[in-house]
Amino acid sequence: MVDRTHGTPTPPPGSSVDREDWYGRDVDRETFERVELTDCDLSEITTTGATFVGCTFSNVRFNASTHTDSAFTNCTFSRCSFFDATFTRCKTVGSVFTGCSFGLLEVVGGDWSFVSLTGADLRGASVTGARFREADLTGARCQGATLRDLDLAGASMHRADFTGADLRGSDLRSLDPLASVVQGAVVDPAQALVVAESLGLDVRTA
Repeated sequence: MVDRTHGTPTPPPGSSVDREDWYGRDVDRETFERVELTDCDLSEITTTGATFVGCTFSNVRFNASTHTDSAFTNCTFSRCSFFDATFTRCKTVGSVFTGCSFGLLEVVGGDWSFVSLTGADLRGASVTGARFREADLTGARCQGATLRDLDLAGASMHRADFTGADLRGSDLRSLDPLASVVQGAVVDPAQALVVAESLGLDVRTA
């Protein structure tokens, strides 16, 4: 196992970490398996190529953290704070987020397929160029969010609120405009055609 910069060894698989302060740590290519972190401070942590598999994060602060080419697969995040956190080309496939806060969250690329973000408050978040295939965005609050160039194939967006959101370039074939709120959302002409056809309109160019 690789030691962290502060000398603390990587937690062994199936272990628990309680009330630890990892503020500002650099986690480079370490692997965490089935580790449970509770009431920990991971603010301003930097992960590069790190792997978290089946881990549980409860009341963990990720504020101003930066994650690049890291994976958080099949993890559970409960009551965590991601204020001003940045995820670049990360993989979170199959992870569940419950009761988390995402103020100023930035996601650039990566694979977020099959994630559960039911009821998530994504207002003001910026998510671009990422894969969200079959993600659960039921009831998500996305007012004013930037959600551009996303692969949303098969995603659940029932009762999601996209008021004023920038959706340009995203796959909206799974969006039911009658089952979600889309007032003032910004779309491109091709997307407008998709939405119109979903409403049963016969769109003709001539």
